[in-house]
Amino acid sequence: MTQNTPVTAVVFDIGNVLIRWQPEELYDQWVGKARREEMFAAVDLHFMNELVDRGGDFRQVIYDTADKHPAYRDEIRWWHDRWLDLAGPTIDLSVATLRALKTRGVPVFALSNFGIGTFEVGEAAYDFLSEFDRRYISGHMGVTKPSAQIYQMVEDDSGHAPSGLLFTDDRTENIDAAAQRGWQVHLFTSPRDWADNLIARDLIKESDL
Repeated sequence: MTQNTPVTAVVFDIGNVLIRWQPEELYDQWVGKARREEMFAAVDLHFMNELVDRGGDFRQVIYDTADKHPAYRDEIRWWHDRWLDLAGPTIDLSVATLRALKTRGVPVFALSNFGIGTFEVGEAAYDFLSEFDRRYISGHMGVTKPSAQIYQMVEDDSGHAPSGLLFTDDRTENIDAAAQRGWQVHLFTSPRDWADNLIARDLIKESDL
């Protein structure tokens, strides 16, 4: 797929594209690196988060996990109780690209591994999460990236051909899964690189940002 292929919609991941998501760094600040490493080695916190992203109850999944690991109960509960600290701050230039695309009439979609409850919290805090033309949130869909099913669901619901979808995500496996379906893809490494990609495709201008 080349940049000459027309783009009919731009699809954004959210975590680490529009909102910073680095739980390990926050826990390092909260409890120190040594205890964080010990806790993450003892408890599969990313699998816990995956259960939420698949549609599990935000509070129940985390609190149940905390109860199973009493040595880290309080710290695990922070994944729920201090979630907005974990999910942030905004990646401002990426938000500017989202709004520039919308201003120019390019459809913009979200495709994100995000829980039902966590997305409700995020949407209340970050107004741009309400600005997408379509939102494909894994918790509501019951499946997460990089499963082929979630990309198929986007194609079927949106009515856009895979070749017309331009998708950015910070995880290689998610990009690869989309590319295998014929989507145009951009591995997100920085907001500047993403903006430059959109400018090179003549989807936005530098003056829009």
